[in-house]
Amino acid sequence: MSKPDPKSLPAAAPFWMSVVMIPLVILAATRGGFWWLLLPGYAWYLTTAMDGVLGLNENNPDPEAELSQLFWHRAVTLIWFPLQFLAIFGSIYHATHGGHLSGLEQLGLFFGIGVLSGTIGIVYAHELLHQKTRLERWCGDLLLATVLYSHFRTEHLLVHHSWVATPRDAVSARYNEGFYRFFWRVLRESPVSAWRAETRMLARAKRSIWDRRNPFWRYAALQLGMLALALVLGGVTGLMLFVFQAFVAIWQLELTNYVEHYGLTRRHLGDGRYEHIMPRHSWNAAHTASNWLLINLQRHSDHHYKPDRRFPLLQTYDEDEAPQLPLGYPAMTFVAMVPPWWRRRMNPRVRAWRRKFYPDIEDWSAYNQGNLPMPRSAL
Repeated sequence: MSKPDPKSLPAAAPFWMSVVMIPLVILAATRGGFWWLLLPGYAWYLTTAMDGVLGLNENNPDPEAELSQLFWHRAVTLIWFPLQFLAIFGSIYHATHGGHLSGLEQLGLFFGIGVLSGTIGIVYAHELLHQKTRLERWCGDLLLATVLYSHFRTEHLLVHHSWVATPRDAVSARYNEGFYRFFWRVLRESPVSAWRAETRMLARAKRSIWDRRNPFWRYAALQLGMLALALVLGGVTGLMLFVFQAFVAIWQLELTNYVEHYGLTRRHLGDGRYEHIMPRHSWNAAHTASNWLLINLQRHSDHHYKPDRRFPLLQTYDEDEAPQLPLGYPAMTFVAMVPPWWRRRMNPRVRAWRRKFYPDIEDWSAYNQGNLPMPRSAL
């Protein structure tokens, strides 16, 4: 059987499975009850079950494919902001004016919408903010504003990709660090880290923090606009529901961040210098269905190794080059919420990774505690 033309919709169709969640929002909003359970059920449990049936996809596309061949792959990320915008704000108006949803049903609905905006929206924003076109970057900014996490763009591009698996990166989870401790640490440290990164760039260009080029003013304006719209459409209840879905989305993002780099560290070369980022510094997962839903985010080793590579072209690696997760992200993030269970599953894998790639390092205590020197250029 011949392979589908990469320019055709069938080649990209599996990556459109996220769009199924939009009618699920409509069902939950109009019918109430427990219909909201369809959203996490689809994104988390059905996808995990499909992973079990479909197994791994270890095929690698041609990384040199032309941009023109990826029209339908790009299209799903570009249409997502208007879809998510309508899902969030349409549901705010419907829930606060329809009179048919109880308080608990409203919370259930917006928990489900948070699953949508976190599982899909932030993942798509991540893909878009890595691109060079103005349209894609703006769509990424707008998606992040709908979950009140706009600083993620700066933190991800200027800090995480440069300093992943070093003490400078707040979202590189340390060995034996439970998710809840990690989560509150990231909420404290990431906005400050992002602000410092932008202000350092402005200072090097001899510009003030008040300069219009400081993206934090855009971040603030977009987020305030989203909050104001929620208030206008749904009053105080609408505003609270909007903030609740944003929290659910952020929770999922940081669960994913936790899984992606847990316990993995770059070798300290002395004097604040660290080895170059390699595929072995991110957990890789080749599970088929969850990579469809998350547009190959689980090919995370290649994303960090080649961050400019678009999602359809990301490569997967075998265990000789990158550590492998036993399950896809939807299942692993569930495990991460139970720290003793997580440590039982993952700590032996981290120790095996250390023996495989760094057999000469005997004392890991400074790595475990995050006490190594900050990278020199990040001081």
